[in-house]
Formats: sequence, C-alpha cells, structure tokens
Amino acid sequence: MANHTSEIKIKVALDENKVPEKLNWTAPDGGINNEETKAVLLSVWDHKAKEALRIDLWTKDMPLDQMQVFFHQTLVAMTDTFKRATGDEKMAETMKDFTDYFAEKLELKK
Repeated sequence: MANHTSEIKIKVALDENKVPEKLNWTAPDGGINNEETKAVLLSVWDHKAKEALRIDLWTKDMPLDQMQVFFHQTLVAMTDTFKRATGDEKMAETMKDFTDYFAEKLELKK
C-alpha cells in the first residue's frame, strides 16, 4: 500500500457551447495552486485495453504561435521521456530529428 498519495486537479470553465474559456490546475506536491494555463495535454495508459486515452484542452484565446511552441516543447519532452523509459537511443535520436524538423518548418528557432 502506498504511504503517500498525490492529487493533480484541472478545473475547466466552459462557455455556453462547452468550449474551454479558462483552465486552472493545482498540484500541491509541486507547489502549484490554482494556476491559470491556456492548454493541457493529458495521456493515460489503459493497460487492460492496451491503448492510450487522452484529454486535449485549450482555451479559445490560446494564441497560435504559443500553441506551436507548446506542441514543440511537448514533443521534445516526450522524446526525452521515451529515451529514459525505454533506453532506445536510436529511436530517441530519430524523434529528436523530427522535433528539429518541426521547429524548422514552423520557424520556431531563429
């Protein structure tokens, strides 16, 4: 049995069409308390069905240029996590090549 549990909360304020207008998150163990954010990507693994489930949310006022940077940084982080989780350096290098290509095509690195 776990000695400690931790909770992460995401609050979503929706408009009349159920489109996110405001997102806030709380993660007490990380020192985060009801902080506003513009986007959340959450993936969980359903080990029984052997499939990824996800929640992708962003506010309607999330600027396109920030969304592009957010996706790039998320892909870079996923590459690092993949390498740590699997030890597959060759595939991680391929993924890094893609993140570099992604940034180049969106002109994120100047």
